[in-house]
Amino acid sequence: MISIAPQIGFDRFIQLDWVAAALRVRNGLADQGDLDALLGAAGLGKEAKIKTRTKLNALVLEPRSELEEFISRGAGLWSEANSRQDIACFAWGAALAAYPYFGKVAEFTGRLTAMQGDCSMPEVHRRMSELYGERGNVKTATRAVIQTQVDWGVIRRVTKGNRIERLAPIQLTDPARVSWLIEAALRYQGRAIALATLQSTAVLYPFAFEPPLAYVISYSTELEVRSEGPTQQFVALRSSI
Repeated sequence: MISIAPQIGFDRFIQLDWVAAALRVRNGLADQGDLDALLGAAGLGKEAKIKTRTKLNALVLEPRSELEEFISRGAGLWSEANSRQDIACFAWGAALAAYPYFGKVAEFTGRLTAMQGDCSMPEVHRRMSELYGERGNVKTATRAVIQTQVDWGVIRRVTKGNRIERLAPIQLTDPARVSWLIEAALRYQGRAIALATLQSTAVLYPFAFEPPLAYVISYSTELEVRSEGPTQQFVALRSSI
């Protein structure tokens, strides 16, 4: 049997200012011309501009049909976002849900930096190559995701760019926003997550949730807690049945 390498999808650096502009367009606070002007000012060539717009469409403006309602709720939650941290929260959740490749790089980054707060760039590349194959575009795409995460203000590159270091987590107090980001992680994982480990889930490493998560989930219309055995509880997307 021929093994088919999984699709990469997210292979472009996406600047946070571009996501902010796309969010303003979606929320009726700007028009497409403003976004085009911003991309033009970045000096992107014709092909690069088209590919970047494709990513911004998937993240914000024209998400896949199964993500439309999810992205719409996120755009509403951050409709008045005026700080880079606010925009980064929305961008992160949208990227997790829309692009598994972005999520996998985030997962490895979160795991590898969990103990000491930093890790080596080659180690992230190695882990991604093990999953996606020794292809040149894997290294390019991984570098693009890491560069994106740097621009979004959650990590920085140190030691001449050879290491990744976590920055202080973004504190979230709004239960609705916390719930939406948890939902993004669940959509990426494709399975339930143990309630006891939810706060430390690798793909959510840029955030610190202040409200008790059991409280957040109990008031969510999209999440539910499922019990397995006498002591194990898992968080899952609420069943529509």
